[in-house]
Amino acid sequence: MGEIATSERQITLFCNSNSSRAKQTLAFAKAEGLPILVVDMLKTKITGTQISELADRLGVEISELVNQEHPAYIKKFAQHDFSSEDWIKMIQHNPTIMKQPIALRGNITILVETPSDIIKI
Repeated sequence: MGEIATSERQITLFCNSNSSRAKQTLAFAKAEGLPILVVDMLKTKITGTQISELADRLGVEISELVNQEHPAYIKKFAQHDFSSEDWIKMIQHNPTIMKQPIALRGNITILVETPSDIIKI
């Protein structure tokens, strides 16, 4: 069992509250009447274990959780081969570079590409 608690009755949404995609996804979920718990990564520090678990649930490497085209990433980091621990630290200290929102419900986890993706979960 992982560190992230999930439920079939509620969607947990890991997101950046300043992101327009997160705001649109949240509005879409509320309009659909979906029960949702928001984990704002700008206000709630996400642990290394949670980052690792999200990557595992999505079936991706931790490095793939980082939006390497994000201006904050480009400004602060050069292209390198980082270890998983390095990627985790980068996300923890710069949560805006993490691809998001990520929605979880029960055993299902998706990276929300468009706000309507939330109904897939």
